[in-house]
Amino acid sequence: MARLPLIDPETTTGDIRASFDRMPVKLNIFRMMAHAEANMIPAMRLGNSILHKQKLGPVNRELLILQVAQLEGGAYEWRQHVPIALGVGVTQPQIDALERGDYADDAFDAPQRALLAFGREVTENVRVPEPVFAAVRKHFSEQEIVETIVAIGFYMMMARLTEATETDLDPAAGMRVYDGGKARSA
Repeated sequence: MARLPLIDPETTTGDIRASFDRMPVKLNIFRMMAHAEANMIPAMRLGNSILHKQKLGPVNRELLILQVAQLEGGAYEWRQHVPIALGVGVTQPQIDALERGDYADDAFDAPQRALLAFGREVTENVRVPEPVFAAVRKHFSEQEIVETIVAIGFYMMMARLTEATETDLDPAAGMRVYDGGKARSA
């Protein structure tokens, strides 16, 4: 049971209510985030832009999100993003390798291994050693590298929100939530 009560979407007003009304599934993560009224809408916009507007491709993005969930112990994010990852083309062997923390597994190609090595450094150490940065730079543009850092930071925040508050796990909503956000960002 969550350490804080989940906000009932029916009791919200204004922009937060409008946001809940547009959601295909009112996930507990958003019901918890609604406590931070001034931050909820901007955070949701950032999350939606990460999922639907970045140049970084969807497979690479989902690999990073699952990596952050694995490294941070983000059970909520892991549950919600495994079906999304599969839906955008991540393979089950890649998910299995991420779950084991094996970022050099043969399930990943060279650009993905470089991205995951970079993601691990950003997540665990903040500063990235030059060889790791040089490797990611071989495969990704400056825009994609900065988008990677933004995505990692966002999902670290979401893992902290759900883990610190012990937000109750929802059943995986998968592509329903992903596709709903995609329609709003079009």
